[in-house]
Formats: sequence, structure tokens, C-alpha cells
Amino acid sequence: MGKKHKDGKKGKKKKGHEDVSGAGLAAAVVNAARSMRTVLSRNLLATGLYAGQDGVILALAEEGGLTAGALAARLGVKAPTMTRTIGRLEAQGFVARRPDETDGRLTVVHLTEAGEASVDRITEAARISEQQAAEGLSEKDVRQLLKLLRAMDENLHGGLADAPREVEKAVADEI
Repeated sequence: MGKKHKDGKKGKKKKGHEDVSGAGLAAAVVNAARSMRTVLSRNLLATGLYAGQDGVILALAEEGGLTAGALAARLGVKAPTMTRTIGRLEAQGFVARRPDETDGRLTVVHLTEAGEASVDRITEAARISEQQAAEGLSEKDVRQLLKLLRAMDENLHGGLADAPREVEKAVADEI
């Protein structure tokens, strides 16, 4: 026989969001993301790329030439980080910087032949990493996990957009 709810109905009690505090949700998500990134980095070794560089190459393969600022915004990193990444990729021969055809003040990053040739290897490394991460999970589990992670991401992005600067500073001070 099930426990009675506050409303008098019998059945399984649903946990509220406050019941998960202290359950380590943030730590679990961060650890899983870190593990995924480590495995992907290991799988990318054969391509000669390092963590973070794969995203730049895939973005350029999808969009064509982009400015460093557009790449940084698309990948959610700061401009100086992107500038260093582009410099490394250029030194490795994966990308080239050229003046924009319509606005000479802008520099646009393009894939070289080596960069284009690496796209399939990056895609395969990502596929292998995802396959390893999903080992033992059903297709339904994976779909549900993706749905939940997207919802979490949306919740967190929504909270960031609405948070006033004072609240952000207060939270940062607590950490």
C-alpha cells in the first residue's frame, strides 16, 4: 500500500527539486563532461589535434570562413583563448587566416586542405567517444539523457540571462 500524499491521494511520492540538493548533480555532470573530454582527446591524438581544436575545425567545416570573434562566440570561449587556438592550428597547418573579401579590416579563418582532411577523423573520434560513453545504455536511455541534459542547459542559460550583475558577483564571492 502506497503512502498518502499531502493531497490525500495514495501512490509514490514524487521528489521535489529541493530534494536533490546535495545529491552531487553539478559534480556528476562536471565529472562526466571531463571524462568525455579526456576520452575524446585521447581519440583525437591520431589526428594531431588537441582538446578544443576539434570544435574550431568542425565549426569552420560547417560554416566556411569565420572571424576569430565569431568562432569564439559560437564555441562559447573568450576571444584571447580563440586567438591562441587559431594560432596553434595555423602553426600545425590546419587553418589559414586571410583578409575578408568584403571588409579588409577583418581577418577570416579558413580550413586548409589538412584541416578539411581532418574533419572525417574528428567525426570518427567523436563517434567512438560517444559510443564508449553510451556503453550499456539503451537507445531510449540515451534519448532521455540527451533530453535531460538539454533541459539542464536551457535552465542554466535562462538563469544566466536573467541574473543581475550583483547576484552573479555574490555567487562568485561565495565560491
